[in-house]
Amino acid sequence: MTAAHEAAGLFGPDSVSWRIDRELMVLAGGSCALLMQAAHPVVAAGVVEHSTYATDPLGRLRRTLESSFDVVFGSRSTADAAIRRVNAIHRSVSGRMADGRPYAATDPEALLWVHVTLVDTALRVYARFVAPLDPSDEQAYHAESCRVAERLGVPSSLLPPTIGELRAWMDARMADGTVRVTPEARRIARSVLRPLPLVPGALQDVAHLVSLATLPPILRRQYGISWSPARDRGIERLAAVSRSALPWVPAPLRHAPQARAADRRVRQAFGPAA
Repeated sequence: MTAAHEAAGLFGPDSVSWRIDRELMVLAGGSCALLMQAAHPVVAAGVVEHSTYATDPLGRLRRTLESSFDVVFGSRSTADAAIRRVNAIHRSVSGRMADGRPYAATDPEALLWVHVTLVDTALRVYARFVAPLDPSDEQAYHAESCRVAERLGVPSSLLPPTIGELRAWMDARMADGTVRVTPEARRIARSVLRPLPLVPGALQDVAHLVSLATLPPILRRQYGISWSPARDRGIERLAAVSRSALPWVPAPLRHAPQARAADRRVRQAFGPAA
């Protein structure tokens, strides 16, 4: 492997993944992805029994983000190491759900569900709050992410070939009850949405507005999260302001530091024209 390929990482500066995942606004959808993941009973069981979500929710979130940024924006060796680390964690997570059925974090369909929640959430938040996306961009982002999903244990035969089929698969899993909000999911949601006991709940709710607007309505209802057309209209106004203002925001305030570090690394490897 050349130094240039090492510097470019898994995707490189011309990828849709770098364009979308560099936006800090996309992180505002993080709790949406977490709530969607928790609605899969296998994922919820693993989180409740093996995670520090209850005792250290912010620390867990920080570690999750670090791993994600290492995969997307790290050098090739950094991304490879992050994937190996995640796979090792998954191999150590197993047990029994509340109904007695065994579970394992390596369950292919559970891994696929986690994967699609991240892809769908990122695309929806970007398109609504950053800038519109062409269908070809959405498909490219999906195709790029599939390369990581396979390395994280999702069989290629399970991966929907198009972004439309991916979303149809998600909708079907929620409609047939495979994905549903269990008592374990509600416990996780309380930790995700209210991680700071000394901070007023209303202030913490503001931080999750983008995520709650992006959460599928069927799961919002199951979590008991109140919503209304008036709130939707307010979110749409917020989205319009965000799309208009972001082009004027300086890169250090708009883009993730890991993305800016990746830009510098690539420029050093390829030269000023990169």
